[in-house]
This record gives sequence, structure tokens and C-alpha cells, in this order.
Amino acid sequence: MTMPSTTDSVTVLTGMYAAEAVYLADGGPGTASFDLLAPFFAPDVVLHQADALPYGGTWRGHNGMTQFFLRMGQVWESFEMVEQEFLATGETAVVLTQVRARARATGRELSFPVLQTITVEDGRITEVRPFYWDTLAIAEACSVRRPRD
Repeated sequence: MTMPSTTDSVTVLTGMYAAEAVYLADGGPGTASFDLLAPFFAPDVVLHQADALPYGGTWRGHNGMTQFFLRMGQVWESFEMVEQEFLATGETAVVLTQVRARARATGRELSFPVLQTITVEDGRITEVRPFYWDTLAIAEACSVRRPRD
């Protein structure tokens, strides 16, 4: 996958999502190479995930992104981005994604929205901030422990 010649956020994100689809089709975390995705992320990229999620925390740089994708692969058996809508574009893009996923530990399936703010500078993603509507539902679906009443 080659890096787009434009710094337009829609072009960069569309390219990254296409590369991510190839990455997942090639086996995803632990099998496919992050090299497919690396051109779309700045070397010092920062991904902020809600701490309540099984893959929560702050992930930094290409190594952090590689570790994040490995963790996602451990948590989710499938994670399909069913529909995406670009709500804002520019240096900071806002993308609403409808997700359908199956938790690896429990086999539970969920459908949920994720709203992401994604900063693109000089043709590369520098920061990603996903916002989940219900982190508790996701954590419970991924946990083999019985949910609290």
C-alpha cells in the first residue's frame, strides 16, 4: 500500500481503512504485517482508548499501534466496520462508524457506534480518539465473568 500524495484527511482515512481491510483479510494481528498500515500513521501517532475497555489506555507510535492491534485481536473474534460516515473533515476529521463485533472469550455479538476524532497532519494520522457510547456493555460482552446486576 502506498502513501497518498495528498494530505486531505478523507483521502488519508479512506486509504487507511482500505489498508486495514487488507491487513485483516491477510490474517490481522499476529499474522499480517503492520507495514500495510504504517504509511498512514505518523511515527509518533497517539491512540487514546477508554480505560474501561479491555484494550484501553494510550498507545504510542508504530510499536504501540502494533500492540494495540494485537490486543484487539485477542479481544475480538470479529470486528466489522459495517458503515462509516464522515461528519467533519479537515485537519481533524470526525468519523461515525457502526460496528458489528463478536467477543473471542464469550462469543457474544454486539452492534455499537464509535465516534472518532482523527487528526491528520502532513498526510499522516497523528492522533485518534474513539468515543464509545457504552464501554460497560463492551467490557461485559468481552468478559467471561458474570456481569453485575
